[in-house]
Amino acid sequence: MSLSSILSADAIDSAIKDCQAPDSFSAKKFFQICGLTKKSPQDIKKVFGILDNDASGFIEEEELKFFLQRFCPGARVLTDKETKAFLSAADDDSDGMIGADGEAIHTYLTYNS
Repeated sequence: MSLSSILSADAIDSAIKDCQAPDSFSAKKFFQICGLTKKSPQDIKKVFGILDNDASGFIEEEELKFFLQRFCPGARVLTDKETKAFLSAADDDSDGMIGADGEAIHTYLTYNS
């Protein structure tokens, strides 16, 4: 399964273009532009599965650095500052990982968008 089977390719492209410059990434804005904030908890869980590169059930900091590249292979890597800010915002139990609980992710997207 690919992200473009859940989100439109045009929306993904627009979201990637919006954060091309280093330190310009905002998860909140990215999720709005790509349309993820309007998806069901089931679709968000599917997206999480694609982003969880090692299929551990968590997105760790190392995977998060390559977040944009999971949407578009030619996209840039997140800076350390962006990665830490994103992890801090989405890591609800402060364990250094974002869990795969689809409902928790949906809540994060809904209330942080």
